[in-house]
Amino acid sequence: MPQHVFEPLARTACTSRRSLLLGAANLAVLGFAPLPISRAVAAAVEDYGDYTWGACVINCGNRCPLRVYSKNGRVIRIETDNTIKDGCKPRQIRACLKGRSMRERLYSPDRLKYPMKRVGERGEAKFERITWEEAYETIATRWKAILEKYGPDAVYWQYCSGQQSLVNSRRAWQRLMNIMGGYLKYYGSYSSAQISAAFPYTYGKKVASGVEQIANAKLYVAFGNNPSVTRGSGGSKGYQFRCALEKGHPKTIVIDPIYTDTVAGKVDQWIPIRPGTDAALVEGIAYELIRNGWVDEAFLAKYCIGYDEKTLPKGAPEKSDYKSYILGEADGTPKTPEYASRITGIPVETIVALAREIGTTKPCFIAQGLGPQRQANGEQTARAIAMLAILTGQVGLPGTSTGMEEDGTNWEPVYLPVGENKVKATIPVFLWTDAITRGPEMDATHDGIRGVEKLSNHIRMIVNSGGNTLINQHSDTFKTDKILRDTTKCEFIVVCDNMMTPSARYADILLPDTLGPETFDICGNGDSMGDLACIYPMHKAVEPQWEQKPSWEICLGIARALGVEEAYTEGRDQMGWIRWCYEETRKANPELPSFEAFWNKGPRQLFDVKWQPIMFEDFRKDPEKHPLSTPSGKIEIYSERLAELARTWVLPKGDVISAIPKFVRTAEMPETELAKKYPLQCFGYHGHGRTHSTFHNLPKLREVHPDRLLLNELDAKARGLADGDMVEVFNDRGAIRLPVHVTKRIMPGVCALPQGAWFKPETKDGRTVDAGACINTLTSQHPSPLAKGNPQHSNLVDIRRA
Repeated sequence: MPQHVFEPLARTACTSRRSLLLGAANLAVLGFAPLPISRAVAAAVEDYGDYTWGACVINCGNRCPLRVYSKNGRVIRIETDNTIKDGCKPRQIRACLKGRSMRERLYSPDRLKYPMKRVGERGEAKFERITWEEAYETIATRWKAILEKYGPDAVYWQYCSGQQSLVNSRRAWQRLMNIMGGYLKYYGSYSSAQISAAFPYTYGKKVASGVEQIANAKLYVAFGNNPSVTRGSGGSKGYQFRCALEKGHPKTIVIDPIYTDTVAGKVDQWIPIRPGTDAALVEGIAYELIRNGWVDEAFLAKYCIGYDEKTLPKGAPEKSDYKSYILGEADGTPKTPEYASRITGIPVETIVALAREIGTTKPCFIAQGLGPQRQANGEQTARAIAMLAILTGQVGLPGTSTGMEEDGTNWEPVYLPVGENKVKATIPVFLWTDAITRGPEMDATHDGIRGVEKLSNHIRMIVNSGGNTLINQHSDTFKTDKILRDTTKCEFIVVCDNMMTPSARYADILLPDTLGPETFDICGNGDSMGDLACIYPMHKAVEPQWEQKPSWEICLGIARALGVEEAYTEGRDQMGWIRWCYEETRKANPELPSFEAFWNKGPRQLFDVKWQPIMFEDFRKDPEKHPLSTPSGKIEIYSERLAELARTWVLPKGDVISAIPKFVRTAEMPETELAKKYPLQCFGYHGHGRTHSTFHNLPKLREVHPDRLLLNELDAKARGLADGDMVEVFNDRGAIRLPVHVTKRIMPGVCALPQGAWFKPETKDGRTVDAGACINTLTSQHPSPLAKGNPQHSNLVDIRRA
């Protein structure tokens, strides 16, 4: 359901008490008696009292201020920003319906209330209440024993994104862990590992132009980009995207398997595509660009390496350039629109017309969301999409970008310092389950291990705070469940959270954290704020209801039990570190007021932050003076570094690393052997009702945005399914159960469901099905080749009536 269903609440929140009361009085003057509901609303508004400032700091990439109204020790209402006159710039930063659900989160029956220890088998969720002192002592004792027996590289900090404030977050835990000698690190993320690994080989870094440059474009083409949902905050990139379209009116084309809410009624053309085949579409377009002379030959010769044989590095094999590959001179297969059509499911005439649009319209802004790269061939996809900007010379000019999703200021405040991690070993973030089961076998050439040639330990201890990756957001949940239940490998798991999440069930010690309005903190920009730079105070509005404590205080108690309290605090309490973070931020941003003024007045927007709205503008003007950070200083279509990895890394059968971007068919795609058994491609998308798995357990959001499987009417008819039928989606890894929504908003041969639903295994007659409908019950732990990243959208499945 569209997000606008909650907008009347926002308007009501912005209406003054006086206008509501005058409205009721005017009705009486006109001879109409106020309705009971009108009198009740007027009385309630008059009785709100004062508010304190809070914020929604869940990682959608946004950070939204909240006005928290409380009375008699309870939060009674959540409103959002009203401090700035609204417009495209400056603008109010309005929380979406998820941020406005903070009161429901606070008083959810799933709240963790007391520290607990496991009394059943791990994963059974059988716990016994203990005191905080027992929790601190148990953690300290087990931690010291693991350090003594194995060393700090056997301790792992689990990837999380649910705590994004400056002090009460993962930084408190990482600070304590570094004081204790460090921990096994990770690189990459579950969101963007593939594009983060791939783009530096082309451009030297992962960057793009600012969202406002769309207004300067004549054509905007996006692959799998859905900012109206993924960047849903009023004021951040989703809102700025709409402002840019309204200002510049570029022709807009979105390529996506789903007719998303970004597409619906907002863009000129939707082109549905089979998941994972974006690189093949690019190749068909590139063929037309080259054939018709629409490539920018001068740009390619001056700024790029490896477009044709003339610009290849000296050591590169003959015919290994991009042009030879596209024309088929390298492998005998010209990458024609007909070739691309067979792979992508897009008609030939659509590919030809799209190539003409891209080749003849300038400026052209090419973008991609993070969905296309979250595939088993995601690195190839990311680099391939960038080729459309490169081939047409649409880099470094107004109205152009690099082929990545729209960027922003990337301004950040100063966080709680975590100190130095002395452990050198770093694993790909997606391979932590491998590090539990086969840690000492993992090395650089097989598994992408960094900092050391190979690991020396299995993961023996995990600290998981503010995240649900331990089971819910990791792939192949049934396999992960078995790994976590085995206490002979990972011996000790600490979970700190505010809800009884699926991951919390695997804790040996379970610690109850506070939510925002229950403690003091401070927060600043996320990576999706676009051209905004913001910093907000987070006031304590109410006391915790039970024995919850903020992360700072929890880590302080453990530090005391470990005997490192002084090193942890450096003489500051929680509020002292909040002030320190602000003052350090203010040193680089002198326009900020004093801490007292900031703390009392509320959110601040910074307008003097320097950044590059047109990425690589300096490089375009003078490539000698402003080279890229690639080895050649140029855009590397052919990467010698990737050629070396392809030669030296040991890859599983079917995995490909190549010097130039190529379409690579994966094991879980149509026209493969597995597709005969499981004919539908399945992927998880971001819905309005959750941020990853956060907010899943709130009934009001589930009612407004129920979890349903999107299925094209042709595929439904072939299976005898009607809208609303309960179905099972299954493959060899497991099965999930949920209702089906039959729709034309998804292409045939594909099904999709909103990711983040809580894993809920139910066993009947010896058969276990995930009744929570977590997409990761169906996904694979086989990583992508280069980043060793999360291939969440590469899944073959079938569907049957439940």
